Amino acid sequence: MENKNNPSFPILLLAVLSLIWGTSFILMKKGLVALTPVEVAALRITVAGILVFPIAVVKWKEVKREQVGKLLISGLLGVFIPAFLFTTAQKHIDSSVAGILNTLSPLWTLIMGVLFYKQIFRRPAILGILVGLAGTVLLMLSRSGGSVIGFNAYGLLIVLACAFYGTNLNFVKFNITQLGSLAITSVSIALIGPLGALVLFGMTDFVQHLQTVPGAWTAAGYVALLALMSTAIAGLIFNKLVRITTPIYASMVTYIMPLVSVMWGVLDGEHLYAGHFIGMAAILGGVYLANRRTMNE
Repeated sequence: MENKNNPSFPILLLAVLSLIWGTSFILMKKGLVALTPVEVAALRITVAGILVFPIAVVKWKEVKREQVGKLLISGLLGVFIPAFLFTTAQKHIDSSVAGILNTLSPLWTLIMGVLFYKQIFRRPAILGILVGLAGTVLLMLSRSGGSVIGFNAYGLLIVLACAFYGTNLNFVKFNITQLGSLAITSVSIALIGPLGALVLFGMTDFVQHLQTVPGAWTAAGYVALLALMSTAIAGLIFNKLVRITTPIYASMVTYIMPLVSVMWGVLDGEHLYAGHFIGMAAILGGVYLANRRTMNE
């Protein structure tokens, strides 16, 4: 089943990844209730590093000396830096704005691929990205009742995080070609784990907050779950998806994630409007357009 010529397998990975990452904003929000943005990001990285460490030890024998630096760079670009950017931004901006800005990842993937990796994407791929982006904007506006949400300068941090995501997607696809997805994910996260611990215990009052701030332990539990699902497990699935498809197709997960957030809203008593259904259709149509020509290239 794990064959890139089997169209159902990439679609399955995309769906599972969207489900996992679609809950990440909720988990970050709950973590930020009692912890600082730096603490949430650093704890997420530290816990993820601990979780994947046993796998990294096993996979380390597959890593060549010249690949260690590349894996560290991948961990910094794809996990470490974006983690701090997202938590800092989400402390100051509405989650709807964060969701909209997060859909810039495929555009950055396209831009970085063209600028640094001489990639040429056909019109269906570009059109798919634009259609998906439009659908996401419509979906998020419908979720907020169609009102215009004021832009906060902190949103630029998410734009920057998406640029790092786009860069890392291309970097993994074209610079780490000899390793499997499990080795890439486990070793890269294990390498940045100590950096997260250094920030957490050396630059914050995390231990004191656990002892004195009400709800801190619960918040830390949500962050630990975030590390397990959205960083460790999702990282493995994502790198697998990048390797068997294309960076552009893999980054389309950012278009489907809002669908999951809307479902969370429905479970929480929110209502779906016509704009939601139109937005969902546009998002799925964009994924199809981008996948049709790029997946087997």
